[in-house]
Amino acid sequence: MASPDHVRRSYPNGSALSEWTAPDGWRLRRFDWPQPSGGALRGSILFQGGRGDILEKYLETFGHWHARGWAITSFDWRGQGGSGRIAPDPNVGDIDTFESYLRDFAGFWREWTASAPGPHVLMGHSMGGHLVGRVLAEGIATPAAAVLVAPMMGLHAPVGPRFGEALAKLVIRLGDPRRRAWKGNERPGTTVTRQDLLTHDPDRYADEPWWWEHKPELRLGPPSWRWVVRAFESTRALRDGGRLGGIATPVLMLVADADKLVRADAAVAVGEAMPNCRIVRFGDESAHEILREADPVRDRALAVIDAFLDEKVTA
Repeated sequence: MASPDHVRRSYPNGSALSEWTAPDGWRLRRFDWPQPSGGALRGSILFQGGRGDILEKYLETFGHWHARGWAITSFDWRGQGGSGRIAPDPNVGDIDTFESYLRDFAGFWREWTASAPGPHVLMGHSMGGHLVGRVLAEGIATPAAAVLVAPMMGLHAPVGPRFGEALAKLVIRLGDPRRRAWKGNERPGTTVTRQDLLTHDPDRYADEPWWWEHKPELRLGPPSWRWVVRAFESTRALRDGGRLGGIATPVLMLVADADKLVRADAAVAVGEAMPNCRIVRFGDESAHEILREADPVRDRALAVIDAFLDEKVTA
């Protein structure tokens, strides 16, 4: 059963929202929840969500890790959540290049690791999982361990990924590349509801609309065509770039085989190319948001993550 509303729909005592300024002056919204007093103190987790995510979606899960002694930090990616907008339409998620995400991350990581108590663990969901993969492959960060949850290592496309990328590149040349790629839902070419794409748990799904209602400035809709092209390019570059074998960090990857938003087969292939990656797979019982799924899925995922951190991360 989902935690009570006051856990999922309010900021926990002792946590703080603030702004962090990127090297180019862009202001990103951040969340910090210091380690609890008393008990065993474990270290610090930096958790990064997916495209269009807001950090509020994960307050329940942050509470789980905080109770186990971890300090928690997260920030909204540039162009979404409370970190401003790039496209003229504030409902559209846009980015010039995924390197902008990585530059933001690199600057944040340097400052965060200098002040947050170690060991330092890096986690990412969906697009965040893909970007964590690039961070590891490119040596931007060397955490004690990393957890990738339903990572975006390849995009679903109704016409297949290769033709889908070529088509998207054609489309951005035919108009404003910052315009929305589709009108609604999380991806085109599907008749299922947005909730069906994300989670089987109606209470947890309802948390996001609740936050949108109470903080409408956080809401984001579909991506721009430019974002779609950059996502195709970045995921392909990570898969084919030849750097995965050099990742020494212990990695845990959780994959939803029935994921209709990102390609599970691409994630598994990336994980298998990492020398120290443990892959845990979920079947039809899980949609894309594994950490916001119904209790049997979420409980298993959290147990696997806890056991992995207990094994791999020592003070």
